[in-house]
Amino acid sequence: MHLHRRKKKSCAVVAQLRKPVISTFLMASGSGDEEGNTEGVSWRLIGPAAGLSKKRCRLMYSSLGYDSDVCLFYVKGEFFAMDARCSHSGGPLCEGDIEEADGVLQVFCPWHDYNFDLRTGKSGTSLQQQVYEVKQEDGNVYVKHASRLSLEPFPADQKKSLRATASPSSPS
Repeated sequence: MHLHRRKKKSCAVVAQLRKPVISTFLMASGSGDEEGNTEGVSWRLIGPAAGLSKKRCRLMYSSLGYDSDVCLFYVKGEFFAMDARCSHSGGPLCEGDIEEADGVLQVFCPWHDYNFDLRTGKSGTSLQQQVYEVKQEDGNVYVKHASRLSLEPFPADQKKSLRATASPSSPS
């Protein structure tokens, strides 16, 4: 991942990247946090800011599984969080380039070069990436999210049991 200014693309490439795409966004819901809460969106302790600030991006695994994982970015002294998979085709945003253009920090998906504003999740296209609030308190970083988040993958059996307790019952 690099922080640099992006070179202008040819008009044909830009036109191809700007074609409208319709996406559906789903927010993950309900699993426990570090205090054992099991419902709703809560502040999730990620870890000490001093350690987390040593890398530009870290993948945070969700207890709800792959589609709910989050990227924690650290750029220019600030933390940002957004869904880890690109809303276009699921590319790994933690592997994308981070660039600044006109004062806007953006991550570019490594698969198809779609860009997303780190603060808002908005793209230069019709795409939108889910972003999450981040705060620092007492030297620690917290992300407001609906599931537990971890820098290490959750065991498969734990994800299943957490998903089962967090899912509303389906109608018969």
